[in-house]
Amino acid sequence: MNEVEFISGGQRCAAWYLRGVDSELDVGRGRPCVVMAHGFGGTRDSGLLPFARAFADAGIDVLVFDYRGFGDSAGTPRQLVSFRRHRRDYAAAIEFARALDGVDPDRIALWGTSYGGGHVLAVAAHDPRIAAVVAQVAAVDGMASLAGTVKANGLGFVLKVSVAALRDLARSLTGRPPLLVPVVGSPGTVAAMNSPDAVSGMRAFAGPMWRNEFAARELLAIPLNRPITKVGRVKCPVLLQIGEHDAVAPPATLERVARRVGSRAEVCRYPVGHFDVYVEPWLTPNADDQVAFLRKHLTPTAVGTAEMQ
Repeated sequence: MNEVEFISGGQRCAAWYLRGVDSELDVGRGRPCVVMAHGFGGTRDSGLLPFARAFADAGIDVLVFDYRGFGDSAGTPRQLVSFRRHRRDYAAAIEFARALDGVDPDRIALWGTSYGGGHVLAVAAHDPRIAAVVAQVAAVDGMASLAGTVKANGLGFVLKVSVAALRDLARSLTGRPPLLVPVVGSPGTVAAMNSPDAVSGMRAFAGPMWRNEFAARELLAIPLNRPITKVGRVKCPVLLQIGEHDAVAPPATLERVARRVGSRAEVCRYPVGHFDVYVEPWLTPNADDQVAFLRKHLTPTAVGTAEMQ
């Protein structure tokens, strides 16, 4: 595993690069490569390496990066979860991966989880060269998430969230540091995720770089983040992994994505909550499903067939 970096929006993004072991996927044009990052407020040291190593063991190169403002990446303000900026970081990471020595630029796959699972669908909708997408417990419809928040916490909670977000927005307009609120919190608290399993679930795999805080202004933007409206333009195969008891990414929204993607979608359902996919006993079967999907769709023959369709 090598430390590498690339530039996005004029700022440095830190990444790990894992080279795939020799396999039948390594042909004259190079190896396929998976580009991957975390979800809402996550860092690359928080539960992503087991997946990355599984891909590398299967003969696939992997680029795992931190968004600007998170982990070891540069960028200010720190802890700003901006879905638009995150998507631009993914695009910069793809450009960097395509130029890596030994990587086949036409066999780039995207991997995203939670908020990042929505990002990879939106990015693939705008990049027809993407060969495959893995969207794990993906947040794909901010409006549906808002409706779920209101149902679970009441309108008073929405008012508290709005006040915090507007205070942070005012601070940004006057050049002051962000007002930070928790990424995960107990039910009823002002946090991006406050389901009963949020705190214990996240802390089960959070790495030392992860911080339980983000700029509150993004709370206003969450309903605007709707990758579900773009998925009809995705041309490559998509693996949708659904947690049937997911209180963060509503399973019904992912079922709608599957219908809109149509025959290109492969769906795996698991009897788990949002955070269970990162830890055993579900980590291994989850990663195995991802490896099988990627090996199936990242062969040169599979990519060539998809390009002709």
